Amino acid sequence: MYTILLTDDEQIMIDSLTFIISKNFGDDVKIFSALSGSQALEIAAKNQIDIIFMDINMPGLNGLQTVSYIKQSKPDTIVVILSALDQFQYAQEAVNIGAFKYLTKPVNRNTVIETVKSAFAEISRKRGRLSDEVELHKKLEIVSPMVESDFIYSAAFSSGKDISEYFSYFGIENCIYCFCCLEIPHLDDKNKFAIYTKIREILSAKSHCIIGSFMANRLALFFYFPDRSGKSGYEEEMRAHIREIFALLSLNVSATIRAGVSAFEKSSAETAIAYGKALEALTSAQSGVVFASTIEKDESESAGKAAEKIFGRIKSGDPTALPPLLDSYTRALEKKHAGDTDKIKNSLFALLVNARNIASEISAQYHNTMFDNAFSVFSKENDRETLRLFVINLLVDCASAVREVSEKADNPIICRAVEFVKEHLSENISLDETAQAVNVSPFYLSKLFKEEKNETYIAFVTNTRLEKARDLLQNPRSSIKEVSAAVGYNDQNYFSRLFRNQFGMTPTEFRDARKK
Repeated sequence: MYTILLTDDEQIMIDSLTFIISKNFGDDVKIFSALSGSQALEIAAKNQIDIIFMDINMPGLNGLQTVSYIKQSKPDTIVVILSALDQFQYAQEAVNIGAFKYLTKPVNRNTVIETVKSAFAEISRKRGRLSDEVELHKKLEIVSPMVESDFIYSAAFSSGKDISEYFSYFGIENCIYCFCCLEIPHLDDKNKFAIYTKIREILSAKSHCIIGSFMANRLALFFYFPDRSGKSGYEEEMRAHIREIFALLSLNVSATIRAGVSAFEKSSAETAIAYGKALEALTSAQSGVVFASTIEKDESESAGKAAEKIFGRIKSGDPTALPPLLDSYTRALEKKHAGDTDKIKNSLFALLVNARNIASEISAQYHNTMFDNAFSVFSKENDRETLRLFVINLLVDCASAVREVSEKADNPIICRAVEFVKEHLSENISLDETAQAVNVSPFYLSKLFKEEKNETYIAFVTNTRLEKARDLLQNPRSSIKEVSAAVGYNDQNYFSRLFRNQFGMTPTEFRDARKK
């Protein structure tokens, strides 16, 4: 179907063209008509017009002026100029505004038919090109995430390998970059794709960022910026940009997300180190975003504290954070034992024994035959890198076993507690009341929340309330006071402070931003 607008101040001319076109093209065309330039503008604004037959000499807006206005908003419209004057000046102006043909009156029937056929062919060509572009865009939407995931994997885990070709492919030249590890708690297969799509949408619109695939509940992000390292305060500008992105993700994806960001690097050979630093920063982030450059270097950290972090990540089923934590642990052992290999090996062996016990407590069927040979390996092997790989493989296996158990089913006590909290958000729900509702002691429920959800009961209630408030604020008919009360905060000022701490803006600012 093609739409044609016939514009002429003489009705007899419109009737004549209508008869010729309708008789020869029938149902393939839909015809509009206008007796003036202003009327033609109105019709073109309300309808998708493919072809315009336009008379030059009309009262008010002449044909050339009318076409010029239409072409500004709809440049692909095909224009056929009609004129009783065969003058070069008019023909030249018609060419300048992009006219398809210039016909002089009276117009021959065959000329009209051939002009319409030629216009149809041009429209079909343009539509085919647009269709090809749409198809190419769809293919790129599928391919781009795959290439980006390959890059992220190579950059994060292929230590020592040349990835400069990836840098050239993505145009990361004369740039400064950093890795960001983003963690989204409570992620499941039902909402994973929607969350991934939303994150890509936000990042693509706001920054130069390459995005990996989900690894458990984490995404690795690679931000890059033009190299203006000589500019004063530039690093703080880049950090401010990442904080802004994080605030958008907190508002639009989840209030409970956490992020760790590496230092800024230039060399493509440093990507694996940067990824490790981002993971270290993430393990330090109880909430919000943490930059590796702002973490105080505590070289005196005890091996015991480092081991506690490793055990904590195994209990939470988090294998991806273990390599940098093990490196911290071995550095602490080096310092503690002054490089004594035997003492370091004994400590690493003890670490593995505890890790296996943790995995076995959570997964009764857990067993890995490598543990059976662990003592023999530590007795004979002195190469530090070989021992490191042996230990990390077993630690990762323990954490993976724990994660597998947790993914099979949520703890039923926690499930009931979560439902109770959500049903009573507007009330002052204490740990004791929730524990009573699920028939366990407050101490045990508190312990379960920390182990199962990796956050305290109070933090869970607060985050749940603020997530609910964010949803309610999108309804303009609810006042801030009503929203505050609906999620259990009678003090509106206190609610606003909590909301701002979580999302970086007050409830009023959030509502205004949503309107915009």
